[in-house]
Amino acid sequence: MNQRLALVTGGGSGIGREICLGLARDGRNIAVADINLVGAQETTAMVVQSGGTAIAVHMDVSETDAVQDGVLEVIDELGAIEVLVNCAGWDELMPFMSTDEAFWDRVIEINYKGALRTVHACLPSMIEAGWGRIVNIGSDAGRVGSSFEAVYSGAKGGVIAFTKTVAREVARSGVTANVVCPGPTDTPLLGGIVAASDDGDKIIGAMARAVPMKRIGTATEVASAVVYFCSEEASFVTGQTLSVSGGLTMS
Repeated sequence: MNQRLALVTGGGSGIGREICLGLARDGRNIAVADINLVGAQETTAMVVQSGGTAIAVHMDVSETDAVQDGVLEVIDELGAIEVLVNCAGWDELMPFMSTDEAFWDRVIEINYKGALRTVHACLPSMIEAGWGRIVNIGSDAGRVGSSFEAVYSGAKGGVIAFTKTVAREVARSGVTANVVCPGPTDTPLLGGIVAASDDGDKIIGAMARAVPMKRIGTATEVASAVVYFCSEEASFVTGQTLSVSGGLTMS
C-alpha cells in the first residue's frame, strides 16, 4: 500500500485525534484540520513523533471558503486527498423548546453542512483517481434520537442519509462512503457538555447505565472502526452505518 493522504476534520482533539493517530499507524500521511489550530498542531506533533508525516491546517467547516482554502493548502503541501474523515462537530445539551434559530444554524452548519462542504471539495479528485474513502462521523443520536439533542440528532441523521446517497452515486468510481456512529464516548466535547450542566455526574451515570456494556466508550475504539473503513480491505463495503456504542444501538 502506498502512503495515501488522509484529511481528518476535527483532528485537533478527542476522536479526531485518535483517528489521525490510527490512520498514521496504518501508513497514511495525515492532514490534521481543525478550527483550533493549536490542537491540530499538537496532533501533528504526535503523528510526527511516532514516525509519520502530517501537517496542521486551520479549517472552519462552517465556512465554505475556509474549507476550499484548507483543501487547496493540503493538496499543495502533500498532494491529492484520497481519504476524507469528517469528525468536526459541536453540540450543547438542552431541550428543543429552549433552543433558537441561531442555535439550529450553528449545529447544522458544523455537523451537517460541514460534511457536505468537505465531501464536495474532495470527492472530484477521488473520482478522477478511481480510488477514495469517505468516512463521516455520525452519532447514535442520529439513528435513534437523544434527549436534549434534537437538532444535533437531526443533523447526524442527515449525515447518515447523505452518506448513503453519495455511496450510491460513486459506487462505480472506486470510492466508498460510510458512517461510524459513536455512542457515549469519553471526549473533550462530552466533557465540556457535562461541565456546562449542573448534573454532570448524573448525566455520565445515566449514559453508562443505558449501554449494555455499562460504560462509555473510548476515542480509540471509535478510531479503530474508522481505520477499517479507510483501508484497502474495505473496498467492497460502502453505504454502511456502524455504531461503536457498546450495544446501545443494535441493528
